[in-house]
Amino acid sequence: MDLAAVILAAGKGTRMNSKLPKVLHPVCGSPMLSYVIDAVTGAGVSKIVVVAGYGAELVSREVEGKAELVIQAEQLGTAHALSQAGPCFKDFSGSLLVLCGDTPLIEAETLVELVERHRNTGVAATVLTAEVADPAGYGRVIRDGQGQISKIVEQKDASPAEILVREVNSGIYCFDAAGLFDVLKQITPANAQGEYYLTDVISIYAGCGQGVRPVVIKNPREFSGINDRIQLAGAEQYLRSRVLEDLMRAGVTIVDPNSTFVSRKASVGRDTVLYPFTFVEGDTIVGEDCSIGPGSRLIDAIVGNGVVIQNSIIIKSCIGDNCSVGPFAYLRPETRLGQGVKVGDFVEIKKSLIGDGSKVPHLSYVGDATIGEKVNIGAGTITCNYDGENKWPTIIGDGAFIGSNTNLIAPVEVGRKAVTGAGSTITKNIPSGALGIERAKQVMVKHWSGRKKDSKN
Repeated sequence: MDLAAVILAAGKGTRMNSKLPKVLHPVCGSPMLSYVIDAVTGAGVSKIVVVAGYGAELVSREVEGKAELVIQAEQLGTAHALSQAGPCFKDFSGSLLVLCGDTPLIEAETLVELVERHRNTGVAATVLTAEVADPAGYGRVIRDGQGQISKIVEQKDASPAEILVREVNSGIYCFDAAGLFDVLKQITPANAQGEYYLTDVISIYAGCGQGVRPVVIKNPREFSGINDRIQLAGAEQYLRSRVLEDLMRAGVTIVDPNSTFVSRKASVGRDTVLYPFTFVEGDTIVGEDCSIGPGSRLIDAIVGNGVVIQNSIIIKSCIGDNCSVGPFAYLRPETRLGQGVKVGDFVEIKKSLIGDGSKVPHLSYVGDATIGEKVNIGAGTITCNYDGENKWPTIIGDGAFIGSNTNLIAPVEVGRKAVTGAGSTITKNIPSGALGIERAKQVMVKHWSGRKKDSKN
């Protein structure tokens, strides 16, 4: 192992005006910190240390299994943050990437180039820089006559001449780990912010004759940090457009990219059409030849081939091939639809299995149920699964016919090819092939309309 990384993620992000640590705000469905971890992993880093501070417990949950966590109890600056990771690298003498957790647009390929250039030049430090039209807010990169970096100066500490420099610091570095943490001890907070700046390491190296080289990034957008909700929305738009472009190149039709939202972790099959105002979130998998939307939201769903979903919400559910869902259906977690199932308008299904070829066409609630193949559920049917303390199952056999406005009081079982009469409240099991019907006797009052008229006179 000769390449490691430290990700600085201790800041609260005051301008986000949020209780959530800045690095955990989602971009295109994933916390921005996860993008940075993925980038360094893609660059070949095998040891990752994340420096957390504000909201460290939440950050710890995000990085579990991906990185080692160290705590910066007081946020005293970037150099102080990096020094907290020192004990993790006592026996490490390779190259060390240092970057911030709020730069989700950085690419692994860029980091690979940075590391290669660092190793090829044999300098103590290499800085990823960029030429920008408007350098306001960034630290300026000051070069010497040989093109090496002599110092990086923050805007608040810059002279009038230095402010005019358009080459800026990305905040992404590659260091030789050997000696780095000793140099950090030499830094003092002698600046406008009263903080320990990591950029002062560059001045120290340059002052003692150790080279510091720049690598100018090809796409300056990659190092854009996120400091407020406006920049968060900009990063979301940028990453979302890239996700959608990749899908379209892979054979997915997106009718209106400006109103379609797909998580970077989701996958969508060839010849599927995504209509406007559709959200495909989390780890959703959509098969081929589907029609999704308009106005649909899929969260961690698995959708087979040839499925049609209109104006519906699908959460942690599995939908078999050639199903039709919606409009205005709601599939809650642990719902499983077999092949060729129809779920119609204003239907809610929760934690239920619907067999191949069955239909729940409209205005029904199905919860904690197992429904066989080729079952027809009439309009207004309700599985009454909750008694106020416990949830109870309903079982409906293959080929059964459930009449409209049937209440199935669970636990209850309707046998194979059994029928319930419309308007029934079923409290007892119905054997296979039988008819279950429960209705109050219909009362007839003759001349009722005439009586009502006379009573008003």
